[in-house]
Amino acid sequence: MSVERSVDRKRRWRRLGYGKALFGLLGSLFLIGMPAMAAEFPLAAKQTAVGAVEFSSTHEPDTLMDLGRHYDLGLTQLMAANRGVNPWNPGNGRQITVPNFYLLPDVPRSGVVINLAEQRLYYFPPGKKVVETFPIGIGVQGASTPIGTTQIVAKQANPVWYPPASIHEERPDLPLFIPAGPDNPLGAYAFRLGWPSYLIHGTNKPDGVGRNVSHGCMHLYPEDIERLFREIPVGTLVHVVSQDVKAAWIGDELFVEVHPTKGQGDELAIDSTMTPTAPPVDLESQVTEAAGEKADRIDWSIVRQVGLERMGIPTQVTVPNAISQQDAKSRKSS
Repeated sequence: MSVERSVDRKRRWRRLGYGKALFGLLGSLFLIGMPAMAAEFPLAAKQTAVGAVEFSSTHEPDTLMDLGRHYDLGLTQLMAANRGVNPWNPGNGRQITVPNFYLLPDVPRSGVVINLAEQRLYYFPPGKKVVETFPIGIGVQGASTPIGTTQIVAKQANPVWYPPASIHEERPDLPLFIPAGPDNPLGAYAFRLGWPSYLIHGTNKPDGVGRNVSHGCMHLYPEDIERLFREIPVGTLVHVVSQDVKAAWIGDELFVEVHPTKGQGDELAIDSTMTPTAPPVDLESQVTEAAGEKADRIDWSIVRQVGLERMGIPTQVTVPNAISQQDAKSRKSS
């Protein structure tokens, strides 16, 4: 990142007057106090969550897209946590929830992990006890990225974009190729994958990050792809999953995180609201499996609420252990 860009952002943070508040958690939690724009978190061997929920006060003429980019959040992620807020004109002095708190996907912690359902990329640098995480733009309805494992087969700075036949059918006016520059939708950097026609790349339209906008490629903010381009070597494995439900223990309490559907994400991007749907069909089974022998501590009313709201924020769904033990003693004496 250039010095000029860094100074400009610091000035903007001061103008926005961002304040932070850690999300209150019970039990033993690996909770990381995080400055704005943090992308890297320390990671212990059995750690299941990183980050914190923060709060920001808006100042005109800033938009939620401005806020999202400065906190490294995608638009759907930010809108899911702030329903009904006008993304283009949130107003002056409005408190905004900044949902920078994540349960790690249930996959091996190595290389690049992409969870399409939460529109987020995780990178586990080899030999380091950290995880880096960034929002991504993903495919529109009917243009999904494959699920599975591939690898990065090439890195390209200033890539040339050759629109595939499917895009030429939609836009016959496009040229055969678009050279590097401000009109190139690949941005300044691109990773080519073992899956032909699928890339991880930058973008010339940052407002598309955290939305369903591509034909299956994954878009990152220009500053994020620049960072990853320096760090990730060719040959790195890429694990692509779609986990709209994540459940994990943080200390003595079970947390659940549920994300909007692709259709709901489209609605949020259009008018900041979304049509309620039933909870994910596998929500109950996933929570039960994660709880194991402590399933009697689950508050199923909270689980259902989390499944209906789909805010994408980890939420505690167990009755605190001390209360459970007290209830058990009361039942035994009665």
